[in-house]
Amino acid sequence: MSPGGLHLVVPGARLLPQYEEALEAGWSPDTERDISREQLTRLRRNRRAFLASLTRQDGTILTASGREVPRLPSQVFWLDDGEFCGVADFRFVPGSDLLPDYVPGHIGYSVVPWKRRRGYATRALGLVLNVARGRGLRRVQITCDEDNTASRSVILKNRGILTGTRLHEGERPKLVFNIDLTTGGGGAAITPSERAPI
Repeated sequence: MSPGGLHLVVPGARLLPQYEEALEAGWSPDTERDISREQLTRLRRNRRAFLASLTRQDGTILTASGREVPRLPSQVFWLDDGEFCGVADFRFVPGSDLLPDYVPGHIGYSVVPWKRRRGYATRALGLVLNVARGRGLRRVQITCDEDNTASRSVILKNRGILTGTRLHEGERPKLVFNIDLTTGGGGAAITPSERAPI
């Protein structure tokens, strides 16, 4: 299937069995640390509570370095081409384009290995950029590991501008990209009718 058939959907029961299969295969929705086993345990303990945990807006989260920090407002999407393809998430501070120091970027994405090299990550990022526009952001920041050429290509295809590097707590150096959302930057190939609901 082409990336044009890819959609962002709210995590739900329809794709949960395929999400579980992806975790069983060793895929992790978190690109900073492998949380596949942890998520499988929680999912199998209580499927309904697991789904609710993916979209909750309160409480705290654990960073890759083990630091417990407040959860930002966010939206988690599953990538759907008729099958589960991966995840994309969007984190933000209401009324600001800035993020706290413990957040590596506004948007993250992870495509399951058997759906890679089809343009899905590029398409998913473009769709999430439209969600960010709908939330009133004028600029988003996205990071990737210096040696992650695939992710760098995805960001550049969505008009990302490399602004430097930074060392995020407990991690390898990251490339930092900004995408201007006020000039049609990012997601430019996405038509208004394809925008994800906010």
